[in-house]
Amino acid sequence: MVITMKRIKLVIAYDGTSYSGWQLQPGQPTIEASLNKALSELLKEEIVVIGASRTDSGVHALGNVAVFDTESAMKSEKIWAAVNQRLPEDIRVQSSTEVAPDFHPRRVTSHKTYAYRILHRKVALPTERLYASYVYYDLDIVAMQTAAAYLVGEHDYKSFCSVKTQALDTVRTIYRLEVLKEGDIITISITGNGFLYNMVRIIVGTLLKIGRGTYPPEKMIEILNGCDRSLAGPTAPAVGLTLIKIDYPEK
Repeated sequence: MVITMKRIKLVIAYDGTSYSGWQLQPGQPTIEASLNKALSELLKEEIVVIGASRTDSGVHALGNVAVFDTESAMKSEKIWAAVNQRLPEDIRVQSSTEVAPDFHPRRVTSHKTYAYRILHRKVALPTERLYASYVYYDLDIVAMQTAAAYLVGEHDYKSFCSVKTQALDTVRTIYRLEVLKEGDIITISITGNGFLYNMVRIIVGTLLKIGRGTYPPEKMIEILNGCDRSLAGPTAPAVGLTLIKIDYPEK
């Protein structure tokens, strides 16, 4: 009998509160470890997933992407439903489809969209504590919107990258960066072709300093051109960040 290997693409949503991020870590609960365990049990073979975005501890996702190879005869489009029965309730596979054997979610062109939620009110709300960062002080939303516009385009974002990064090339492209407020929630939405380690959270931290009046909006230009992490604001808490989706544009 000829055994055919196939590659399956998963779209995954998860609440990152109880996990030490996506990537495998000895002795720590991670999204990757949970998926490997559930898929291996389901398909009766050792499965190792490859994730598109290795989100940090506490970061959530609505549409992260991962692939894995399998020899199972189970239909690709049925795997999502079957594996969800074996996953904890804070992880759910949204879809499963077969892709080309050489498809790698981190080595092909993609557009990633993140959203950072901020609860902006005098007193915190317990129901938002796991999904929004809390800010009580006054913020100038227009100043934040003005500053955000300076980051759109292709730039060297070294100033907005953790010193722990292993990236040799810090040039990326941001296609869209919006700051919107509805009621007590400020949402900072950002779409780009890739993000450096802690890049979105550092951008948020910098925008908050500008919104508070510590810097004028034009300071963002100086920070961007300086290519120095010490010029930018603090890294915003992970709790407010969600990976919304990853798109793979047609060539």
